[in-house]
Amino acid sequence: MHINGLIVEYNPLHNGHVYHYTQALQSSGAEATIAVMSGNFLQRGEPAIASKWARTEMALHMGADVVIELPVGYAVQPAEWFAYGAVSLLQATGLVTHLVFGSEEGDTSKLHELAALLATESSELTRQVAEHLATGVSYPAAYAAAAASLLRGASADGARELLQQPNNALGLHYLIALRRLGSAIQPLTIRREAAGYHDAQPGAGRIASATAVRRLLLESGLAAASPYLPDYTASILAREMEAGRAPITWDTLRQPLFHELLVQSPAKLAQLLEVTEGLEHRIAKVLPILPELSVNHLLQALKTKRYTHTKLQRMLVHILLQHPRELFTREKLAQGPAYIRVLGFTSKGQQLLKRMKKTASLPILTKPSDLDDVYLTLDIQAAAVYANANSLGQAIEAFRDYRQPPIRI
Repeated sequence: MHINGLIVEYNPLHNGHVYHYTQALQSSGAEATIAVMSGNFLQRGEPAIASKWARTEMALHMGADVVIELPVGYAVQPAEWFAYGAVSLLQATGLVTHLVFGSEEGDTSKLHELAALLATESSELTRQVAEHLATGVSYPAAYAAAAASLLRGASADGARELLQQPNNALGLHYLIALRRLGSAIQPLTIRREAAGYHDAQPGAGRIASATAVRRLLLESGLAAASPYLPDYTASILAREMEAGRAPITWDTLRQPLFHELLVQSPAKLAQLLEVTEGLEHRIAKVLPILPELSVNHLLQALKTKRYTHTKLQRMLVHILLQHPRELFTREKLAQGPAYIRVLGFTSKGQQLLKRMKKTASLPILTKPSDLDDVYLTLDIQAAAVYANANSLGQAIEAFRDYRQPPIRI
């Protein structure tokens, strides 16, 4: 039985995601789908526009059979560890036969060539990354340039161009993770169609990027975004918005974030994940001169050629959630997630979970009390901080992870 594995955020789930899901089934011939989905905080360092529970509902209505949470310790990470954590979970199910991801390239051959070179991080790669960083460029740019330099001639130019596209770059790290894990999961890719990852405006059809959908939703309301959403996504968003649980943005988390920034000393901030290279002092320097205490103004003041917008946003998430750097060393992250947290399933998914109990290499959790683990505690805390942005401030929402069983559709 072929079973697809998808690595997703669904922020929110839109028509482009539906296209990817259906094309994934066709390309692999799979009979079921297991999705690993980021929780309430995402890889680019943003809070999800709707909770993990709402987005799980969207995924199940679309056709995913089981939705698993990617722990926040991997979800809010650079591509290498985001990919490694998610692929590790798909591998740990013991059921997934195909990993299907979107890419601008639409073909895995060039990505495989690079992954074969990069799966074992050589001293030469490390040296070249350091050399490029010394010129003041960001880490993604330094990594892409160093990776391309391992090839020769036209191949190097092609690799550099390839890795300038975000989905290609993430796909490369999926392939690297598969190799590092010695996984037999077969990778397939679907070409991204109609809308680019960063496109802020929708195109002529009914597919728009998640960036464009969120912009429409926040600036013009749900009605403006609805043409680019499946009916079930629009309905779930309408319910969440009416209940005051959405949309959640950095603006709604401004107060708890600035509380941490204003009371923590630079020395304390320096102990947190991604607060690197003196950023704690840069934060202290810019805070008093901001025109207003907004996340947007803070990011603009901190932004340099070296620090990408995404890097800075991830740093702010780790400050908000008080993630100590010592918990996220390369050695600890390389161990992979320690549990499979089930957020939801369908009737077919229920049968898959019964099989997974025999095939999984990690404990399968349906409630937090099933396991005492520091990274699971971080997930629960992240969910509580996220729910605290709820305009109603309901305690029942902040502690929802303790009482919410997996969603069944």
